[in-house]
Amino acid sequence: MIAFLRGYVAALYEGTAVIDVGGVGYEVRVAGETVQRLAAAGRDEEVLVYTYTYLREDQIALYGFGSREDLELFKLLITVSGIGPKGGLALLSVGTADDLRFAIMTGDSKMISRAPGIGKKTAERVIIDLRDKVSGMRDAEMLAIAAGNAGIAGAGAFDAGGTGLAGGQDSASEEAIEALTALGYSRAEAAKAVRACKESAQKEQKELDDTESILKAALRYL
Repeated sequence: MIAFLRGYVAALYEGTAVIDVGGVGYEVRVAGETVQRLAAAGRDEEVLVYTYTYLREDQIALYGFGSREDLELFKLLITVSGIGPKGGLALLSVGTADDLRFAIMTGDSKMISRAPGIGKKTAERVIIDLRDKVSGMRDAEMLAIAAGNAGIAGAGAFDAGGTGLAGGQDSASEEAIEALTALGYSRAEAAKAVRACKESAQKEQKELDDTESILKAALRYL
């Protein structure tokens, strides 16, 4: 097995990179962020590509990734029935690995099915099979993606007239609800999750009064 390649980009074309390692060119199939990183490196900068070796009776292929995290996610993806290495690479081409993990966590089958060759049923199977397995994603990463997608930096916390908090919610709760709706949940689902988390925190005499902690608790509830 080849765990990684360290060398120079000799060629990059149609989802394939040729990595020159000590004068030997390794053909590696790549997608998404990995393509961009290798293209930015050019031919003069040494690169490190983590690899997955795919073995069949009639084929040996290398799949390359820019980080261990991307490689581990790829390994998870190809455990799903109906998804082989080609499908796993296609899934990683529709966004960053963090985007894909978050789509799985939040049940965003629409985003997942944007991958070439991945239909709605397969996307839903990915979510069902992998949601628990990717739940170890670091909270900080999840919150950063949620905040970026929702644009919650103070937005939506007040009513249009600027006279007070919308819907009777405190600002942190309202921002968390806005973030959840931006992620695809209905406002009713988001409000229910936020309310349940705050009630649970009160019973346990725990503080839950800032947007990030409320959002994190609500995502776990959902």
